[in-house]
Amino acid sequence: MSSYRFDSPIPPLLYEISRPGRRGVLLPESDVPDTPLPDNLVRSDADELRLPEVSEQDVVRHFTKLSHANMSIDTNFYPLGSCTMKYNPKINEAVASHPGFASQHPLGREEDTQGALAVMYRLQHMLAEISGFSAVSLQPAAGAQGELTGILMIRAYHESRGDTKRTKILVPDSAHGTNPATVTMAGYQTVEIPSNNRGTVDLDALRAACGDDVAGLMITNPNTAGLFEEDIVAIVDAVHGCGGLVYGDGANFNAILGIVRPGDLGVDVMHFNLHKTFSTPHGGGGPGAGPVGAAPVLAPFLPGPIVTRGGTDDGDYRFTMPENTIGRLKSFHGNFGMLLRAYAYIMMHGADGLRAISDNAVLNANYLRVLTERAFPVKFKRTCMHEFISVGSVYDGVSTMDVAKRLLDYGFHAPTVYFPLIVKDALMIEPTESENRETLETFADALQAVADEAQNNPDLLHDAPHTTPLRRLDEVSAVRNLVLRYQR
Repeated sequence: MSSYRFDSPIPPLLYEISRPGRRGVLLPESDVPDTPLPDNLVRSDADELRLPEVSEQDVVRHFTKLSHANMSIDTNFYPLGSCTMKYNPKINEAVASHPGFASQHPLGREEDTQGALAVMYRLQHMLAEISGFSAVSLQPAAGAQGELTGILMIRAYHESRGDTKRTKILVPDSAHGTNPATVTMAGYQTVEIPSNNRGTVDLDALRAACGDDVAGLMITNPNTAGLFEEDIVAIVDAVHGCGGLVYGDGANFNAILGIVRPGDLGVDVMHFNLHKTFSTPHGGGGPGAGPVGAAPVLAPFLPGPIVTRGGTDDGDYRFTMPENTIGRLKSFHGNFGMLLRAYAYIMMHGADGLRAISDNAVLNANYLRVLTERAFPVKFKRTCMHEFISVGSVYDGVSTMDVAKRLLDYGFHAPTVYFPLIVKDALMIEPTESENRETLETFADALQAVADEAQNNPDLLHDAPHTTPLRRLDEVSAVRNLVLRYQR
């Protein structure tokens, strides 16, 4: 009797359902002369190939069931704090896959790609208008690359003025985890600025750290605690006062979209996470997009090419390198498919719709914060922005990871755990504007149920998850001992 079942939560491996003679593809007869392979490339035993012989239907079922074993934003609530896992409207996919865009070659001549260049030109200007910057480059391929771009621009600015004594970048302890890595890659030294008891930058500590060796500040606003930096103007003034520049991490821009423009606050350069704020796909290793906006002082240093338009007698779109550009950050012209998706999203919403995105993201976060704080107390007991931080280890013998794993049994992806580091045993929760009230209330009920279990039956959490295709894994061993291929 066969040992596999098609109704198993994990599909059988193609090798296991292989049967001699089954095939899913019929290839045409070769229409070119046979050419013998070199002897060293010919296998002596055909069985060594171990290629599965399966029908097309078996292959389709295999990969469809694999997709169902995953959680995704299309199937589950994904309250992943700091990552803004919002719904990706399907109209974005239709725009990005339109043959007029999808069939264009990145090496096409400018005169043959005017439509694509027009979209890029308009997106540059829309992002600039939304954020309050004078110019935008669409080059960077991800948020982390956008970070690096901003700091490299700051370095190039100081070097252009012969100011080489600046070796430090100030980074609040509530910043995104990639910020210190970016500082190091750019050749600077990180100086950590502590948070105050309200979860925002300690202004006195920042002022004390400012000096003529400071190149700039990296700040996330709202920060990773989901709190707006109330002293942002004073923070910017302090850094500018010592000759430094301010880089804004745009990871949490979804909370202030249409409400406040970072450029108006004095920020000199900022990257946009198109996947977070403007609904391009998130996860799976990319592709991503991290455009960068700059104030006039840094606009000449933007990476290129950027799209410009001719004068009154020549309205054609063309690629141009900014005057003091730091160069290219990516081959060709950025991840064009992601740019199309973001363009469609902005056009669909318009100015009022963009403001509504942030209004609803903040409303959802505060509603969920109030619903859940009895089960898991909130660290900073104040109105939050797009996300908030609860403490997961409040019940004896139950860890934050236990809570996260148990939520999988209720059909929810876990929030971000153990981050940011300024909160011990953090559960960082971000509902985004996409979720409706019923979903938020159901999630709050699940958290309350997990809290009750933690008090009455903690072993249920220790052994969770119970209903997923795979049970709890040894995650440390999985990272250290990778298995990257099928082994019979």
